[in-house]
Amino acid sequence: MGALMTCLLLSALDQTIVSTALPTIVGDLGGLEHISWVVTAYLLSSTVSVPLFGKISDIYGRKPMLQATIVIFLVGSVLAGLSQNMLMLILFRGIQGIGGGGLLAMTFTILGDLITPRERGKYTGYFTAVFASSSVIGPLAGGFFVDHLSWRWVFYINLPLGAICLLVTGLHLHVPKPAERRPLDIVGSVLLTIAVTCLLLMLTWGGHQYDWGSGVILTLGFVGVVTGVVFLVQAGRTPDPVLPLRMFREPVFTVCIAMGALLGAVVVGAAVFLPLYLQVVKGASATSSGLLLVPMMGAMVIGSNTAGRIINRTGRYKMFPIVGSGLAVAGVLALTALERSSSRNHVSFGMAILGLGIGSAMPVTTLAVQNVASQSDMGAATSAVNFFRSLGSAFGIAVFGTAMSTRLNSTLERLLPGTDLHHDKGLLNSPAAIRALPRVQYAAVAQGITDGVAMVFRVALPIVIAAWVASWFLKEVPLREDLEASASMVEGMEEAGMVYQPAVEPAPTRPDDLAGVPPVEANGNGHDHRTHHQDVRPHS
Repeated sequence: MGALMTCLLLSALDQTIVSTALPTIVGDLGGLEHISWVVTAYLLSSTVSVPLFGKISDIYGRKPMLQATIVIFLVGSVLAGLSQNMLMLILFRGIQGIGGGGLLAMTFTILGDLITPRERGKYTGYFTAVFASSSVIGPLAGGFFVDHLSWRWVFYINLPLGAICLLVTGLHLHVPKPAERRPLDIVGSVLLTIAVTCLLLMLTWGGHQYDWGSGVILTLGFVGVVTGVVFLVQAGRTPDPVLPLRMFREPVFTVCIAMGALLGAVVVGAAVFLPLYLQVVKGASATSSGLLLVPMMGAMVIGSNTAGRIINRTGRYKMFPIVGSGLAVAGVLALTALERSSSRNHVSFGMAILGLGIGSAMPVTTLAVQNVASQSDMGAATSAVNFFRSLGSAFGIAVFGTAMSTRLNSTLERLLPGTDLHHDKGLLNSPAAIRALPRVQYAAVAQGITDGVAMVFRVALPIVIAAWVASWFLKEVPLREDLEASASMVEGMEEAGMVYQPAVEPAPTRPDDLAGVPPVEANGNGHDHRTHHQDVRPHS
C-alpha cells in the first residue's frame, strides 16, 4: 500500500510541482512563448494514457503494466531534468505524462484487485488524501528546489521515490494474472487518442491562445467530434474495445462518471482561481500558494477518510455522494458572495465546506464502479472514472477561464474606460505585476479579479447542483466481500445485460450411498471442482 500510494503521489505531484518553477525554467531555457506547453503536454499525455493503460492491464496483467509505467515516468523525469531547451522539455514532459497517467490508472485498479469492496472505502480515503495533499506539497516543493537547489531537481526528485516503488512492487506485489489473452483494439486506441487530444487542445487554447471562433479552435472541435463518433462506431463493432460500451448500460457506472466529471470540474476551478484571488486581492505570497489551499484540501482528506471508515463499518455508501455533493453546493454558494472586503475566514470557510463535500462524495464514484465491474473489465472501468474526471476538469478550466476573463474585462472597461489594460492577457499570470500597478489601476484590477472569481463560482453552482441531483440516482448495490467479481457477480450488472451466462448442465445427482460423504478434494483446498465450475460465470 505504501508503494502504491507513493506511485500515486508521483503522478499527482507532477501536475503541480512544476508551476512555481516555470518562471525560473523560462529564465534558464528561454522560449517564453511555449511556457504553457510545459503544463499542457503533461495534461494531454496523462489524460489520454489513463484508459489505454487500464485496458492493457486487463489483457496483460496489472504488475507488468504498473512497472512499465514507473519506468516510463522515471525515464521522462530524467530526460526532462536534462533538457537544454524548451522544446526538449515539452517533449520529455509528454513522455513523463504517459507514465503519470499510467500510474494513476494502475494504482486505483490494483487497489481494486487487492482489497474487497467492503473494505476498500477506508483505503480509497487514504489514496484520496495523497491526491489532495499533492496540491499543497507540489508548489511548496517546487519553490524549495528552485530557491535552494536547481529547477532540475523538480524532476530528479522522482528518481529515488520511483526506484523504491519499482523495488517494492517487484518483490511484494502479487495480483492475479488474466485468465485469457485478448487482442488489443489498436484502431480504437488511436481514434480515442486523436479525439481526446483534439478536444483537450480546443478547451485549453480556446479563449486564450485563440479566439473561440477561430479556424484552429473550430477545426480541433470538428476533428475531435468526428473522430469521437467514429470511435463509438468502432467500439460497437469490436468484441473487446479499449472503452467497452457495455459498461454504459450499467446505471451505477453512468451515474458515477457523470458525478466524477462534474465534481472534478468544480474542484479544479476552486484550486486554480481561489489562489489568484488570495494572491492579488489579499496579498498572499505566490511562493506559498500551496498553503492557500490547505482549508479545502485538508477538509477533503477528512471527508474522504471519514466516509471510507463509515463505509467499511456499515457496508453502505449511497448517503455519502448525496450529503457530500450537498455540502459542495453549500461551499460553492458561500464562495459566490466573494467581495474585496471578504475576510480570509469567509474564504477559508467556503473552501473547507467545499473540500469536505468533495472528499465525502468523490471516492465513492470509484468504489461503486469497482463493486459492479467484472474482473475482466476492472482496469477499463476504474480508468474510465479517472478519465472522465480529467475531462471534466479540463472542461471546467475552459468554462471557468472564459467566465473569469469576460467578467474581468467588463469590470476593467467600466472602471478604466479608454485604457488597454484589460487587453493584457498576460496580466493574470503575474500577481506580483498586478500588485505593482499604480494605485488606481491596481484597485480596478483587484475588483475585476474579485468579480471574475465570484462569477466562476456562480457558473460552478449549476454544475455542482447537477452533481447533487445525479447522486440521488446512484443505486446502492451491496458491497461484495470477496475479490473475485467473476465468481459472485452483483445483480446490477446482470440486469444491465453485462454478464453472459452460458448454459451449464446441472451437476449429476449424488447417489444415495454417497449421501453425507464430503466432496472430493480434487484441487487440494476442499473445493469440489464440479461445484466450483458451476459458480463461475464467464463474461462477455
